[in-house]
Amino acid sequence: MNQSTNIHFRKYKKLVEEIEKETGLLEKFHLKHMHCKKGCDLCCIDFSIFPIEFHYILHNIRGKNIDLEVHTDENICKFLNYHSCTIYSYRPVMCRTHGFPLIYTSEEGEPELSVCHLNFTDFDFADFTFENTIPQDKFNSKLFLLNKEFIKEFKEKKYGEFDLIPLKEITNYLQ
Repeated sequence: MNQSTNIHFRKYKKLVEEIEKETGLLEKFHLKHMHCKKGCDLCCIDFSIFPIEFHYILHNIRGKNIDLEVHTDENICKFLNYHSCTIYSYRPVMCRTHGFPLIYTSEEGEPELSVCHLNFTDFDFADFTFENTIPQDKFNSKLFLLNKEFIKEFKEKKYGEFDLIPLKEITNYLQ
């Protein structure tokens, strides 16, 4: 890993720490509603991520023994093994925030709320505020800007600023 990549990964890790701090506070606030635990994996689906997340995860798990369960359903995350995440420490931002109440701006420019209906079964949705939700746009914007810096480092212009890579493609580099 070159020095520039190392700097980008440190910035990404700092963003992850900021998100972890936010989710830690929200976990305490919503303690009686949060039911996420091993085995609760309906949200563990196959999705795509920015190149910075892809390469950060790959860098951190390459050479490690990652036990992958073979799934018959292609929509299930490749890193879900017997209802447990095999890359939990390095999971993408989306996985770190899912399950929590998220507030974001809709295409119409209006605030929208997204919650896990398995967690918030007896919560009055009128009680959600900007203070007790994750500001998804804020973190997505920071991630986008970090990724934009990161992809400039590829001399062959390998990625565009809106390119996403399927998370499952990391497994191609592990074998």
